[in-house]
Amino acid sequence: MAVCEGKTIKFSNAAITSFAAVVGKIESQGPYGDEFDEIVEDNKGTAETWEQAEALLQTKALHHAMDKAGLAPENADLIIAGDLLNQCTGSSYGLKDFYIPFLGIYGACSTFAEGLLLSAAMVNAGYVDNSAAVTSSHFSSAERQFRFPLNYGGVRTPTAQWTATAAGAAIVTPALAPPYIRAATVGKIQDMGITDLNNMGAAMAGAAYDTINRHFKHMGTHPETYDLIITGDLGEVGSEMLYDLFKRDGVELKSRHKDCGLMLYDRERQDVHAGGSGCGCSASMMCGHFLKQVKSGELKRILYAATGALMSPTMVQQGGSIPGISHAVEICYK
Repeated sequence: MAVCEGKTIKFSNAAITSFAAVVGKIESQGPYGDEFDEIVEDNKGTAETWEQAEALLQTKALHHAMDKAGLAPENADLIIAGDLLNQCTGSSYGLKDFYIPFLGIYGACSTFAEGLLLSAAMVNAGYVDNSAAVTSSHFSSAERQFRFPLNYGGVRTPTAQWTATAAGAAIVTPALAPPYIRAATVGKIQDMGITDLNNMGAAMAGAAYDTINRHFKHMGTHPETYDLIITGDLGEVGSEMLYDLFKRDGVELKSRHKDCGLMLYDRERQDVHAGGSGCGCSASMMCGHFLKQVKSGELKRILYAATGALMSPTMVQQGGSIPGISHAVEICYK
């Protein structure tokens, strides 16, 4: 049985059996380029449009994860997937040919954590024997939808982040071997009053603080309990805001914290401004790097708190702010 404490759920029978990450050329040139399962050198791959290219990333990532698990499509019970595009285009088109029961979700850049959380809940409850959590993002498709088409040539501000061209997929099954999913905290929508489309880190920082803080409280833990506390893509601005929010409580978070948006790229060589972002940012870092470390026992206990800016260009154009969300998943070696 799963035991719910507030909004933190404890799992006794859920593990990540396999995982895979596929990235674009720029992402492969970052510090972790040799850890990903596949690199798509041409960011359109074999597709004709950016949106089709993003869908292809999801197709490739799930194929890799299923192959590693020895799981054939006819034996797969469920896919839980989403992305940044309208109508979850990357997921719907990228995963349609698998012909596996599908639940589409939207958590902006927190989508991978949401997918892991829901997959663990379904497996732990015994409703399914396996569930795939999948997500993606693509720099060019995101820019076209949320900001300006690339040929517009808009100047990016210093607080802007680079949407990762990447996808991640993980197969969740009953707990046979690590990494184990031990607990998860569902995020609450937080509104920091940010209205700038190019300042996503600031919009998400409050949600990360709230979710991580509630997870600590419900689990009776603190930063030193974990080897690492990993956020999705707060970037430079959002990470500093997160440290400041915890400092008000007398809690020092920085020494235990890693942000995928600050890790995916080499910010001294690659002009990504405040760091990386997008659903594929934390998904690729988790599936390409961190889950391997938990599986080997190098990391014993991590808290993965992906963050998302629930941004609507229409609402922002009407003067609205950008709400944030963060879902936390605790992943352990034992």
